[in-house]
Amino acid sequence: MNVQSILAAKGNAVAKIAATSTLSEAVAALRDHGIGALVVSADGNNIDGILSERDVVRSIASHGDDTMHLTVGSAMSSNVITCAPADSIDTLMEMMTERRIRHLPVLALDGAIAGIISIGDVVKYRLVELENENSQLHDYIDGRV
Repeated sequence: MNVQSILAAKGNAVAKIAATSTLSEAVAALRDHGIGALVVSADGNNIDGILSERDVVRSIASHGDDTMHLTVGSAMSSNVITCAPADSIDTLMEMMTERRIRHLPVLALDGAIAGIISIGDVVKYRLVELENENSQLHDYIDGRV
């Protein structure tokens, strides 16, 4: 199974924000969409960075009350780790675990943003996969296969 399988199930919508937006606007977008990260993009097609809840917390720790007036660009992570639709779920889990990241933008072969995968998406997908495997094993043991 691969990243494309998850995108097919969850959809490929990506919440984006400009680096010039304020952190107040970003936090409102995170809340409104019920998500933990926004892709930062000036043109909507290329990734300039990613802003996660962790980035906002780091900014609050550094800047205190002034944080919400700062720009997204001042708090975002600009060294964005991405994945491809063909990447395996095992590769995805390994990248997320080793790099301690919870959100991976998905880039198509042409470099366009194809979606975003969260650790929650991966866990949900793996649970469904394990439930299906468990069901198949029970069917086999019970002689229904």
